[in-house]
Amino acid sequence: MDITYIFFLGLFFALIGVIPPGLLNMTAAKISLKEGHVRGIVFSIGVTITVFIQTYIAAIFARYLSKHPEVIDVLRSIALVLFIGITIYFLFIAKATIKKEIKPKIKSKHSRFFQGLLMSAINVFPIPYQAYMTITLASYKWLNFQLPSIIAYVIGAGIGTFIMLYIYMFFFDKIKSKTLTSQKNMNYIIGGITGVISIVTLVNIVKDAYS
Repeated sequence: MDITYIFFLGLFFALIGVIPPGLLNMTAAKISLKEGHVRGIVFSIGVTITVFIQTYIAAIFARYLSKHPEVIDVLRSIALVLFIGITIYFLFIAKATIKKEIKPKIKSKHSRFFQGLLMSAINVFPIPYQAYMTITLASYKWLNFQLPSIIAYVIGAGIGTFIMLYIYMFFFDKIKSKTLTSQKNMNYIIGGITGVISIVTLVNIVKDAYS
């Protein structure tokens, strides 16, 4: 498989994975709005570096999963619990704790860079997502688990993530709508997305159990 083609596969599926409003892209947009475009980019670079590592881990993990399909069912059940927990938090807990917006005091751009690294590391969902995608692509012979292919896919995924974060920053900078970009509404959006994912995941688990 051509390395360039694999690179664009990684870029495309990373774009798809980051399109739904989530913690990282919303945070990037919020930092860009409140502290300037440069700080948003610095945060996004930190996120991207972690995504490189996560996608590489996912590809190696996918190689293992391709030989042990029973593990996939366990991981899907764990993901369901996590998604439900996040949905409950953002819909019912986070909105109740918002009193007023406090402007953060940032000493340097480096703090936003490390924040991006940390928040992306805590957000482990790219690992099962990319593991699933690499297994699927490998099943269609569009990707193999040799090192050059994995590296090309990882680079594409990292760049695709950065592009989508930048799109969020650009979009929110253009609209600058207090109603849409308020923390409370961001929480509703994130909670709604994870709620839908939870329902879809549960339906698939039940469907497989009775099939």
